[in-house]
Amino acid sequence: MSHQVLARKWRPRVFREMVGQEHVLQALINALDHDRLHHAYLFTGTRGVGKTTVARILAKCLNCEVGVSSEPCGTCGSCLEIAEGRSVDLIEVDAASRTKVEDTRELLENVQYAPTRCRYKVYLIDEVHMLSTSSFNALLKTLEEPPPHVIFLLATTDPQKLPATVLSRCLQFNLKNMSPELIVGYLKSVLEQEMVSFEEPALWLLARAAEGSMRDALSLTDQAVAFGNGKLAEADVRNMLGTVDLSFVYRLLEAVAAQDAAAALDVVEAMSEHAPDYAGTLDELASLLHRVAVAQAVPDAVDNSLGDAEQVAAFAAGMTAEDAQLYYQFAITGKRDLALAPDARGGMDMALLRMIAFRPAAVIDDSVSTEALEERGPEVAAAAKKPDSPQAPEPVPVSPAPEPIVSEPVASAPVAPGPAAPEPAAPEPAATAPIPESKTPGMAAPEPVIPQAAAPEPVATPQPESEPAPAPEAEPGHAATERLPLEPARWPDLLDRLGLNGLVYNVASHCELRQVEGDRAWFTLDESNASLYNDAHSQRIAAALGKYYQRDIAVEIEPGSPRYETPAQRAHRLLEERQAQALESIESDPGVKLLLDRFEGSIDRDSVTPIKH
Repeated sequence: MSHQVLARKWRPRVFREMVGQEHVLQALINALDHDRLHHAYLFTGTRGVGKTTVARILAKCLNCEVGVSSEPCGTCGSCLEIAEGRSVDLIEVDAASRTKVEDTRELLENVQYAPTRCRYKVYLIDEVHMLSTSSFNALLKTLEEPPPHVIFLLATTDPQKLPATVLSRCLQFNLKNMSPELIVGYLKSVLEQEMVSFEEPALWLLARAAEGSMRDALSLTDQAVAFGNGKLAEADVRNMLGTVDLSFVYRLLEAVAAQDAAAALDVVEAMSEHAPDYAGTLDELASLLHRVAVAQAVPDAVDNSLGDAEQVAAFAAGMTAEDAQLYYQFAITGKRDLALAPDARGGMDMALLRMIAFRPAAVIDDSVSTEALEERGPEVAAAAKKPDSPQAPEPVPVSPAPEPIVSEPVASAPVAPGPAAPEPAAPEPAATAPIPESKTPGMAAPEPVIPQAAAPEPVATPQPESEPAPAPEAEPGHAATERLPLEPARWPDLLDRLGLNGLVYNVASHCELRQVEGDRAWFTLDESNASLYNDAHSQRIAAALGKYYQRDIAVEIEPGSPRYETPAQRAHRLLEERQAQALESIESDPGVKLLLDRFEGSIDRDSVTPIKH
């Protein structure tokens, strides 16, 4: 047989011809060049990554007639005999076929004899984990203290099955799986020297099918060259491997991204005529989504190995990062669930329909403007507005428009004596103190507000004695007169009038208004909540302040330690005060005391909550 398969023809003969495994080669080369040899080496790794190849090259380095070095001459008698597999001093043993203890004892009978013509007698035991326990026991003593002319080279794909006593007597080197990039580069070099024409996408298909094994990649290349009649074409390799055409994968992703279930099922119908591997199809879809996600995160990192960089970039621009992640997750879980589906075609259909059915209408983010959401469609904008409704009563006691500040329960208490229209001072208490606690937790006790939240600058808020009828809150029907001043002391009250919600409200509530100069405001954000903050939040707060005061206001937020109470700290303090008052009220109630005395009971303090008015 004149033809020699690629896996044997292109087996590396020296260390420099090997691809990958630099961590192993560097250690062996340094040991050979500096005469730091060990008597037993163990090479582990999956099939086809170079365990036996490294062992044979090492044997050649040890027995080269020129001398021990990392560069054997390759022309002397010892090098030629080892390369051709006829050296009497390189004893290769297949442990899978010689598992009995008698075989091991027979092998070790000649250990004490010197090598016939080489420098060292090398025992290369492949698949050593297949030896029986008795064989390992028989080997232990010799493996620990062999004669100076003997070196053991052990190779295995399953080192977990080796006894710890064997592992402790060897230098262990773990050979890694080959990356697709390394395999493609090596295949290019081999095919160019073999003068075989090829398409680069075909090499990537072979590299992925090899799953990290260079020997498998060369064997598949041999098969593909025969299948393609002396050339490697992508279409031929796909047919040989049974992988789906990428055009189907592109059409599937287009249909899913467009939320078109009919189009997605039509593509599956067209694929079914070619008897595809549906698990492989989901693999290709997941691989494409991975490249899309990479293109969205780092556009320059997308490779063009398959010649589809433009297509990947188009997908990256046409869908959100959240969609890409969701589709990827459904693709890999869909492949896992194929084994549980009644048939593979049905499992493929359900995986695609699941991508379409569970795609969120919108990803709610406070940094996304309403206009940007509306551009994605009315259903997206509607979905974005839904979460606001349950949150509106809690953080926002007053709507952004100033007219509804005085609601019926607020106005009824202080404006009892006179007519509603002519009294200018009637709404003043409503804006300063008696807003119900259920609307805003931080505005029920106005007395401690000014001393606790006041900034170092002089604040002119307490005016009852000098100005009996303050102008800023005289007319509830005029927006200009109801605006609170932009002052550090009034920030907790002002915050609840800006119409903020969600994460932006949370960030603002942990801020202290440190300083105001003209149309610029400086805030200090509590360091414990700084991880929530991004630049979009300061822009939203500036926009809310500008809308409230009807002028542009610049906002700067810096993490730090607030000197005074933030709105969030104030709300928490008032909540604790109300809780303490509720407990005191319960414990001092005569009826409760009577019940406790009569039934020898106790109060469950955790069950006591203040009543919201």
